[in-house]
Amino acid sequence: MPGPNEIRGRGAQIQTYNRFLQHQVVAEHIEGLDEPLLTDERTKVFIENPRKVVNKMKSPDIGMYSTLNPYQGCEHGCVYCYARNTHNYYGFSAGLDFERKIIVKPGAAKLLRKYFDNPNYQPEPITFSGNTDCYQPLERQFKITRSLLEVMLEYKNPVGIITKNSLILRDLDLLKELAANNLVHVMISITSLKEELRLAMEPRTATAKKRLQVVEVLSKNNIPTGVMTAPIIPGMNSDEISAIIKAVAERGAITAGYTIVRLNGEIKHIFQEWLYKNFPDAADKVWNQIKECHNGQVNDSRFGKRMSGDGKIAESIGQLFSVSVKKYLSGRKMPPYNRSLFNRPSKKIQLELF
Repeated sequence: MPGPNEIRGRGAQIQTYNRFLQHQVVAEHIEGLDEPLLTDERTKVFIENPRKVVNKMKSPDIGMYSTLNPYQGCEHGCVYCYARNTHNYYGFSAGLDFERKIIVKPGAAKLLRKYFDNPNYQPEPITFSGNTDCYQPLERQFKITRSLLEVMLEYKNPVGIITKNSLILRDLDLLKELAANNLVHVMISITSLKEELRLAMEPRTATAKKRLQVVEVLSKNNIPTGVMTAPIIPGMNSDEISAIIKAVAERGAITAGYTIVRLNGEIKHIFQEWLYKNFPDAADKVWNQIKECHNGQVNDSRFGKRMSGDGKIAESIGQLFSVSVKKYLSGRKMPPYNRSLFNRPSKKIQLELF
């Protein structure tokens, strides 16, 4: 249960330092005029009109070609989220601001069409949610992700989706059409089957039960679906790997992936504060095990190691994951994307005018 001073419905409970700001507002004493700085739970929306929305991926650790994020910041409030640090570039905190000040890109579909209409563009898979969840709560209102899927279907361009929100089922009609042409892969993120842990760690996400239902519905509709058991936090959810993979396999999932938690930048302070407040008895053990996975640090920037970690604990996690996949998902794999169907409807219309 939330403590008397806990901000309900939020993962982070603090505002972290933003190195890009010369002056910052902080609450030194939670009393009087300082109190609203921490207790205002309302989400504020900021509109952004960027020049582009597709980002090329250069990391050798990430199996994506390009990513597209309709939103910056995320109300899901996952305390471990690596994307929190990117909020600093907008002048916000990686802590509470990341969950309460959400930047939306209503012109994303128009920019995506422009991107596809470039004659130099060669079709490649574009992943939604490489940074923040494309089906976070505000998507219900803005429907930006749906508009982007409509463009993907219009141009017949492959798309990957990573989400932990059951709102994805709203777009089942579009996903079925994309899947019929081998144009979509979906990965549902499930970190824990324990509701108490899920609620503390990911306060505004769908329950694990609901996410399992999503896997089942998507699979029954022939939409290629897998699970991301990520991040694995040693000593917290590392013992659930087999149970999660078994559960999703029973519901039709065909692949799985994982990463070990790494606490880069300000996430270190956010996660540490959350860990010792919510799990004081286990906190030291968990913290030290995370460090063991990253060469004595809680963060690791080394390509080839930062996602999977190293050392005995990381090795045992990797082995458990491999054994579980072999046991429950043997013989299953994602179908390859079909890139041959890509077309530019606008160009076709122009030709038909002559």
